[in-house]
Amino acid sequence: MLGVAIFSILGFGFLLSEFGWFGARAGSGQDGAYREMRVYAEVLRKIQSDYVTAPDMGDVTNGALHGLLESLDADSSYLTPTEYKIFKERPATGVAQIGVTVSKRFGYATVVNVVPGSPADANHINDGDVIESIGSQSTRELSLAVIRLMLEGKPGSTVELSLIRPYKPDPAKLTIARAVTPPPALAEQQYEGSSILYLKPGVLTEARVNEMAAKIKAAGKEKVLIDLRDTSGDDEQQGIRLANFFVKQGKLATLAGQKFPAQTFAADPSQFFTDAPVAVLVNHGTFGAAELAAGILGDLKRADVVGERTFGEGSLQKTIEMPDGAALMLTVAKYQIPSGAKIQDVAVTPNVAVAQQNDDEEQGATPHKGDDALGKGLELLKSKS
Repeated sequence: MLGVAIFSILGFGFLLSEFGWFGARAGSGQDGAYREMRVYAEVLRKIQSDYVTAPDMGDVTNGALHGLLESLDADSSYLTPTEYKIFKERPATGVAQIGVTVSKRFGYATVVNVVPGSPADANHINDGDVIESIGSQSTRELSLAVIRLMLEGKPGSTVELSLIRPYKPDPAKLTIARAVTPPPALAEQQYEGSSILYLKPGVLTEARVNEMAAKIKAAGKEKVLIDLRDTSGDDEQQGIRLANFFVKQGKLATLAGQKFPAQTFAADPSQFFTDAPVAVLVNHGTFGAAELAAGILGDLKRADVVGERTFGEGSLQKTIEMPDGAALMLTVAKYQIPSGAKIQDVAVTPNVAVAQQNDDEEQGATPHKGDDALGKGLELLKSKS
């Protein structure tokens, strides 16, 4: 078993070579990489010979590989041959989930945001809740790709969660039925005598951004307030598209990595719709493409960004199949806003900070009573000509 374990660790030589982590000169990167692998091999030997009980070296190796990838960033994952087989065979459509966007923070699965009307919403799961375990498995020991896979299933099937909520001493045990929950509809509202167009997309897909494009074009010179709180999007290109509606020319974003050919995304003048004042609302649940849109508009001083610091997601992964049937999902590039800041590393910090209210805070009679961020966004737009 030790030989298999060492072989698995040494198999990363394939990965190191592919990405150029072995230096071209002897005595530099190559020697350093082999030196580290010798350390891994020696640690494995000590575990096998000295641990209190005879360990399952396959489990030890899988744990080491999970930890190695997770030490890079939350999105980089190692999938065992069994996990990768399940991942590849998952159906493209009809997959149910509990209705959360999930990532990892401090080693555990963390709820980024919740789809309104979903099973998670019905069970009062909130942004920032920590999923301590799924079934009997601690999420600390699972890669993000596997966590997302375990939350999926057939409609009506159930999943057991142990949930740690902020300011609650004991984990909550929940059994939740998975369901196919459609994304919320585009929310539209007119404020200040129809001088301000309010749009809340909920999700940034190509279809949703197309809907927003039609609304913004029809609005003409109306001021625009875009509410990207609790808004996700896996396709960062849609965030760039949304920002382009308000920026006529210049660089919007860059995608670059160590071995990834840098791509620069410039504004397309044909996709520019308005030079009217704009403001953007964000919170900790603003994720992915939504963060990129907010970051670009704030970075270019095209919009006031109001609310709380966003989650921090903006990268590209490459799936690398290993000889034994396992796979690596490795982050190979990160998105940068015009200043060069990487969303994945620093998220988006609003230029106008406004804390979010608790969900149980009483709402007032007017549309934005009790919503300080919305009220501040409207106030800022009213002051602009």
